[in-house]
Amino acid sequence: MLLAIDIGNTNIHFGLWRNDSWQFAWRARTVPDKMPDEYGGLLRTFLNSADLGFKVITGVVISSVVPPLTSTFVELVQKYIGFEPLVVTNRTKTGVRLAIDQPEQAGADRIVNAAAVVKLYGGPAIVIDFGTATTFDVVSRDGAYCGGAISPGIGVAHDAIVSRTARLHKVDLVPPPNPIGGNTIHAMQSGIFWGYVGLVEGLVTRIKAAMNEPDVKVIATGGLAPLFNRHTTLIDRIAPELTLDGLRIIYDMNLNNEAGESPSGKD
Repeated sequence: MLLAIDIGNTNIHFGLWRNDSWQFAWRARTVPDKMPDEYGGLLRTFLNSADLGFKVITGVVISSVVPPLTSTFVELVQKYIGFEPLVVTNRTKTGVRLAIDQPEQAGADRIVNAAAVVKLYGGPAIVIDFGTATTFDVVSRDGAYCGGAISPGIGVAHDAIVSRTARLHKVDLVPPPNPIGGNTIHAMQSGIFWGYVGLVEGLVTRIKAAMNEPDVKVIATGGLAPLFNRHTTLIDRIAPELTLDGLRIIYDMNLNNEAGESPSGKD
């Protein structure tokens, strides 16, 4: 049974892969100063809820965009499960060529998403990941990761306007009855929600033009992907477990390679 761990800025996503499917998945808050034993206890609770224990885990793969927690989870796996996890970096064998200026700066989650798309859907493609930041990642026809765009997530934008204004408060992130808000709540919902749809559509349109490729697939992942999919025609497919799928694909690729690294960092 493979344990995949995706450490994001807001949430940590755990998934257990067995019998060709994700049998269990859990989420926890990202707390950078939490100790390995604290997360170890939390993971034990998750496993106990599924009538499982640490001994059922035969492999662990990790992607992380929170450096302090990378070492925390490596120590957790070493202590509670008893072996070294595969930690995805720009030097890990992924099946994706990193065709960008500084591969060492590429977020592990973006590399993992690209690996999933290359294996499951093929290029050319644009991956939209709705998280703390909303990322747009470009995969070429020949399976290279070409970069993309990073924008503040809708939750970050929402928090920013509330924290920097005296009379605006939090609202539900849903479309209002009319784009022309007749009251403050609806005006905020219009600006935040429809403004964000406009951001997504505008960036996808510009990225497609820059790619100059026919039949570019647009694949969305992240918790808010289904909501935005209902209000734009540009998304072709929702892939809720895209990052976890990328992790298990990369793990399988490195199963017989203990270091899990490509000398060039380009595979």
